[in-house]
Amino acid sequence: MHAHNNVSTRILSVTQDRTTQLLANQALTPDGWKSNVLVSVENGRISSVTPNATALPASVERLETLLPAPANLHSHAFQRAMAGMSERRGPEARDTFWTWRQIMYRFLDVLTPDDIESIAAFVQMEMLEAGYACNVEFHYVHHQPGGAPYANLAELSERIAAATDQSGIGLTLLPVLYSQGGCDGGPLGPGQIRFGNDIERYLRLHEGATRAVSSLTDDCRMGVAPHSLRAVRREDIAPCIELAGTSPLHMHLAEQVKEVEEVEAAYGRRPVNWLLENHDVSENWCLIHCTQMTASETTALARTGAVAGLCPITESSLGDGIFNGVDYLAAGGRLGIGSDSNVRISLSEELRTLEYSQRLRDRCRASVATPERSTGRVLFDAALQGGARAANRDSGALAPGSLADFLALDGNAVDLAGCKSDDTLDTWIFAGNDRMVTDVWSAGRHLVKEGVHIRGDDIRTRYRATMKALRQRL
Repeated sequence: MHAHNNVSTRILSVTQDRTTQLLANQALTPDGWKSNVLVSVENGRISSVTPNATALPASVERLETLLPAPANLHSHAFQRAMAGMSERRGPEARDTFWTWRQIMYRFLDVLTPDDIESIAAFVQMEMLEAGYACNVEFHYVHHQPGGAPYANLAELSERIAAATDQSGIGLTLLPVLYSQGGCDGGPLGPGQIRFGNDIERYLRLHEGATRAVSSLTDDCRMGVAPHSLRAVRREDIAPCIELAGTSPLHMHLAEQVKEVEEVEAAYGRRPVNWLLENHDVSENWCLIHCTQMTASETTALARTGAVAGLCPITESSLGDGIFNGVDYLAAGGRLGIGSDSNVRISLSEELRTLEYSQRLRDRCRASVATPERSTGRVLFDAALQGGARAANRDSGALAPGSLADFLALDGNAVDLAGCKSDDTLDTWIFAGNDRMVTDVWSAGRHLVKEGVHIRGDDIRTRYRATMKALRQRL
């Protein structure tokens, strides 16, 4: 990455502790909950996991509850700075996703590269403090206001990488292809021109973004993101699949009724059916939202092995609809959790909102629980496994060889007093909040201590200045 103007405010990469040993009174392992678990970490990966440990090194760090930390599988970092700006009634009789989108387009017209770097670092810091160890960034702002490319085509991808250098989070960067204004192939509108590339320029952009990510820690990854069936020419999906290979390929799919109707009118099939009939959707795919699926589409998508990328807080905020989580999980589907618009970054609340949406729709309780696992356990396990797959990250389990992505819960939290096993997860998710997260490690980097990011003061100070300046320009 080349040096940016605010180099004095940038923070050097957080180095990985070469050797760490943690002792947890209870920990969630691939074999279930275990007691007195000694976890050893070397060079960012777990070297051993020893339940019922007796011979303890003097330097061991003691914790109450240790969990694997999931990846946040879907984020548009810049939208964090819009939080709270879109809650007034617009000029239309009924506010919808589409009126919100117009507000978003006007907002991004004033963002500078420095703004985007500052906002992304703040978002990543909030993700870490919420318990996420990795940021999968669906990055689609590429050009200057007005649509002209920067002299360095990958300028804004480099800014996402620079933010990652500050926060220390794991990153899977997904540069987004966005090439048309709708299924009719029309030109990009004024609010979309900062996103736009044809497939040839997108391939060059992806090369530059790959170079930026290669400068980060070796747990960071690249992927490919054709934005949606509306925004990408159908003939350009195959080149994206080829570029991705076995790396992550993410796409928005079937989020809004109007979107489904537009795709069906243009392609003769609903979005999920068209995609599954025309492309080999498999385990490296992550389809975002999928809140407008029929029962047969739900089962068909589950059978592909792809991850459904759910963002329940944003889906609630935008009135997208309710993902059919009960039937999808029953069909063996994989899912993970993201924060999308970042209007509120809260791991526990995303999981709670997902479950509560099922209960409201079906008028039931404990909708996804099984006889063996509680509601919170099912949701958390799914977020771990789906997030790791969607991020192409060797994480999601307290197992030797896995990346040391951990979160610790507060043993002194009143609501957690005396909690054991799945009760701990259920209490955190349904009765608590992310203030119960005391410590977070990403690939062995101990980035959150006592609930606060180790570089939090600097990142917050810069973000506060960014927001003051932004509001003056709006």
